[in-house]
Amino acid sequence: MRDRTARTRAGLSAKSVDRIQLGDPRIHVTLSHLRSLESQARGLRFLPRQPAASVLNGRHASRLRGRGLNFEDLREYLPGDDPRTIDWKVTARTGKPHVRVYSEERDRPALLVVDQRMSMFFGTRHAMKSVTAAEAASLAAFRILDQGDRVGGIVFGDDFAAEIRPRASVRARDQFLAALVRANHLLRADAPITDTPGTFNQVLASVARIARRNHLILLLSDFDGIDETTETLIAQMSRHNDVVLCPVTDPISRQIPEDLNLVVSNGVLQVELDTSSGDTRQRLQDFSSGRIQAIIAWQKRYRLPVLPLSAGEETVPQMRRLTGFGPDQNGGPA
Repeated sequence: MRDRTARTRAGLSAKSVDRIQLGDPRIHVTLSHLRSLESQARGLRFLPRQPAASVLNGRHASRLRGRGLNFEDLREYLPGDDPRTIDWKVTARTGKPHVRVYSEERDRPALLVVDQRMSMFFGTRHAMKSVTAAEAASLAAFRILDQGDRVGGIVFGDDFAAEIRPRASVRARDQFLAALVRANHLLRADAPITDTPGTFNQVLASVARIARRNHLILLLSDFDGIDETTETLIAQMSRHNDVVLCPVTDPISRQIPEDLNLVVSNGVLQVELDTSSGDTRQRLQDFSSGRIQAIIAWQKRYRLPVLPLSAGEETVPQMRRLTGFGPDQNGGPA
C-alpha cells in the first residue's frame, strides 16, 4: 500500500517507478541533460524587442523594459535634446539649462526563480512538472548569458534553497544548473511531508531583496499556496523590474477524466476519489483551475507577461513557440 500511495501522490505508474531507477530524464534531470539544452536555446529571446508571435508582446503584457540606464555626465542643453533630461536643480543653480546624459547599461541582471517543491513532482503524460521547470530555466540561463546579460537564480524546495547572485559568468550559470539538479533529485514519491506554509512567499521576499530594480525575473512554478500576500509581493516587484510568470501545469488539470478511481495521498493521509461522480469531478476541476485564474488576473491587472508551460509535452518546442519562433526555425540572432 505504501508503494501505491507514493505512486499516486506523484502521478506515477509502476512503469514510471522503474524509469526512476533507470534514470529517466522525464522524472529527474541530470547535469549532462541540462547542459545538452545549450545549443537549443539559441532561438529564444529575452530582450525588449520581441517577435510579433511572442507572448511577451501579448495583448495584456507590457513590453520588457530591457537594460537600465547609467548616469554619465551633465552638460549644457543643446537644440534637439530631450527636455525630459533637463536637470532643473543644476539649471536653476547655474542659470543655464543643463541635461543629464545617460548610457545604456552594458548588461542586465536576470533572476530565475525555480520551484522544486513536492507539488511539482507530478506528471501524468510526458514529464514531471519539476523537470519541465528545470529544463525551461536552463534554456533561459543559457540564452540570457549568451545575449550578454548577468544570470543568477533562486532554486527552492520544501527543505532546500539555493541562491546564486546574478553574474555574467559561466561559473554562475553552472552553479545555477547544479542547484537545479540537486533540488530536483531531492524529490521522490515517498519523501516525508514537510508542512511549510508560506514557502513561496518567503522566496518572493528574497527575490525582492535581491532584485530591487531593473532585473528580469522569471518565476517558474505551479504557484501552489499563493494568496493575497503573493499578489502584493509580485505587484511590488513588477513596479521596478520585468517579471515574467511561467506557470507549469499538468494536462490533467485542464480536463479531469470521467473514469478515474484514484487514491490520493500527501504521504501521511489518503483518500479515494471517484471521478465518475460529476460533483467530485467539478470540485477537482475548480481546485486545479483556481491558480491559473489568479495568474490570468495578475496578467491583466499588472500587465505581466505569462509563459504557460505544460508538463505534457517537450519543453524546447514550447519555449520556442512562446517566444515567437517555430520548432524548426533558428530564430536569428538576439
